Amino acid sequence: MSGARCRTLYPFSGERHGQGLRFAAGELITLLQVPDGGWWEGEKEDGLRGWFPASYVQLLEKPGMVPPPPGEESQTVILPPGWQSYLSPQGRRYYVNTTTNETTWERPSSSPGIPASPGPHRSSLPPTVNGYHASGIPAHPPETAHMSVRKSTGDPQNLGSSSPGKKQSKENTITINCVTFPHPDTMPEQQLLKPTEWSYCDYFWADKKDPQGNGTVAGFELLLQKQLKGKQMQKEMSEFIRERIKIEEEYAKNLAKLSQNSLAAQEEGSLGEAWAQVKKSLADEAEVHLKFSAKLHSEVEKPLMNFRENFKKDMKKCDHHIADLRKQLASRYASVEKARKSLTERQRDLEMKTQQLEIKLSNKMEEDIKKARRKSTQAGDDLMRCVDLYNQAQSKWFEEMVTTTLELERLEVERVEMIRQHLCQYTQLRHETDMFNQSTVEPVDQLLQKVDPAKDRELWVREHKTGNIRPVDMEI
Repeated sequence: MSGARCRTLYPFSGERHGQGLRFAAGELITLLQVPDGGWWEGEKEDGLRGWFPASYVQLLEKPGMVPPPPGEESQTVILPPGWQSYLSPQGRRYYVNTTTNETTWERPSSSPGIPASPGPHRSSLPPTVNGYHASGIPAHPPETAHMSVRKSTGDPQNLGSSSPGKKQSKENTITINCVTFPHPDTMPEQQLLKPTEWSYCDYFWADKKDPQGNGTVAGFELLLQKQLKGKQMQKEMSEFIRERIKIEEEYAKNLAKLSQNSLAAQEEGSLGEAWAQVKKSLADEAEVHLKFSAKLHSEVEKPLMNFRENFKKDMKKCDHHIADLRKQLASRYASVEKARKSLTERQRDLEMKTQQLEIKLSNKMEEDIKKARRKSTQAGDDLMRCVDLYNQAQSKWFEEMVTTTLELERLEVERVEMIRQHLCQYTQLRHETDMFNQSTVEPVDQLLQKVDPAKDRELWVREHKTGNIRPVDMEI
């Protein structure tokens, strides 16, 4: 279909796509790429290129201008009178009969003997004008109008197509204001964004229910609670290290005090030297434990606390951001429901005035009907705008939820890895401390091995001898 031309139905800002093409209603665009997924690439007459939703444009149905897409019948054949063709947001072609208010996935036959009667896959819709029904509802297949908090199929990581098969039965659809929605029980299950992983972005969308069935906590709040619990654990770990630091400091203080004790300072000889080394080893060990406590503070406790503070700020930003998007989504949904209710009331008023006209003809009644029809059309336009705003909000919410949950996964991995590294640092410091303590004991062991009472006697005698003359008996 590349090379074909299309006309824009309504404006597109281009903000919903990283390389979006901005345009106003009524512009002509030459198609460059038409992949599956509902997003096409095109080029405007001024040379600008970019991507845009397929549902925002209408192909120019002229013989020879639009080649048929692969796998489909030729679309260049002239349609029967009263039929118009459009494309769904998923890029699938469908047809609307402006006379009988019917829609169908299959191209209506132009053979004179084959009537274009509605099949089980068709539904009744108001006539379409310039791509929209007269009631203001976008002229898309009724099945594609469903508004659920799911990623549209335009995203590479879509959560399932909302277009059902052609043989859709009445039991799995709900019709509201002439618009058919899929029944919630028949919606496809959410497909995993990461099929091979237990990722946060796949399991925390709905609110968690308590045993009584009441909504208690939003899905994203569970993730925040886990992250905040991790932050609390980090605080408790740092307090554990702080208590160990206090013990080490107190222990070092007591060791230093004990090393200064003068008890048994008069011991002499090799045993005295060993005893002096015992007391000196206490002073050395006290210094080792002081260094150990200082390293624990600078290399373990302080990084834990700093990471915790930064982690706290990141969690607060995520919480406020997702909460705002959730409120905006709820507000958009409420607007859609309000607009839908208003449309119902306007249509009811229009039907009532039409019935009154059949009973009594008057110029005033015709004027009332025109006024009611204008109000109904306006209500339909309001509903269409509300639906568009809601879809934009839910798309933004989906993207931010996935992005934020993946960011939370990254932060969780970073937090656990950081704690693991600092606990490894703690054990390494312990091993170093034990090694230094062993080095303070080794001289004591060496000196104790050299203790020799006989040698000590010899040295002491040499130092303190007063003479070699022994006493003898005296003769009178």
